[in-house]
Amino acid sequence: MDATDGLPILKLGVEDAIAGLALSTEAHWNQTEEDWRIFLRDGVVFGIRDGMRLVATAALLPYSGNNAWISMVLVSGTHRRRGLATRLVDTCLETARRNGLTSWLDATPDGAAVYGPLGFTPTLQLRRLKLVKPSRAETPPTSSATVDALRARDRRATGFDRSALLSAFAQRPGSRIVSANGAIALVRDGRTARHVGPLFANHAAAALALVDVIARSETGPLLVDAIASQAAFLEGLTASGWTIERPFQRMRFGPATAAGEELPFAVAGPEFG
Repeated sequence: MDATDGLPILKLGVEDAIAGLALSTEAHWNQTEEDWRIFLRDGVVFGIRDGMRLVATAALLPYSGNNAWISMVLVSGTHRRRGLATRLVDTCLETARRNGLTSWLDATPDGAAVYGPLGFTPTLQLRRLKLVKPSRAETPPTSSATVDALRARDRRATGFDRSALLSAFAQRPGSRIVSANGAIALVRDGRTARHVGPLFANHAAAALALVDVIARSETGPLLVDAIASQAAFLEGLTASGWTIERPFQRMRFGPATAAGEELPFAVAGPEFG
């Protein structure tokens, strides 16, 4: 048995945000220190240390209606293939079970192959797209969109109340909420690229028009995590220069909960749902 196999699983605190960020940065993920603080403050993050160094994590972020999101399943390259991720996900699932929560996650294809045998059921699919921006941008348009409007649309679409999460996003420096013609989206900073989402609209044309307005007023790279079944939206994005980086499979562990009344065009990110 490897010496790290018996390392204990610990509950992490807000003081571990920088160590968590080092893990997600090693994996080339887009999370910021502020994202880690959300998980550590509003959810529970389990970790494994080898000596003083944090080498693996998994987070459980509760939402309303007895739902919770599992994410930030990370293992340092020096400690992979030792079962650490499985131990941490099992701990998240046991915590969710004790609290009567249905667990959700957005998995990479490799992750989906692991989570399926654990009892996760596939639901919808996502596609992460990236737009590399030129150095010039137009002046951002004036928008009267409010976080209250975004929260209401988010709850209608997801069936979850994520007021605390969306308020935290909206209050960050650089964040903005943009709306037009029945479409609304949040734009926020990431570590390497700005993220567009969640995004809600009455139809694909309005969603694409809003993304175009956002893209023309940004100077750096953009990411969007689109719902794969929104085919016209995906086709419009790729036709306008967005490239698909990777797929994600949304999966559920536990009983089905209340469904949303509409399908989003893009989500808040695979780490948040």
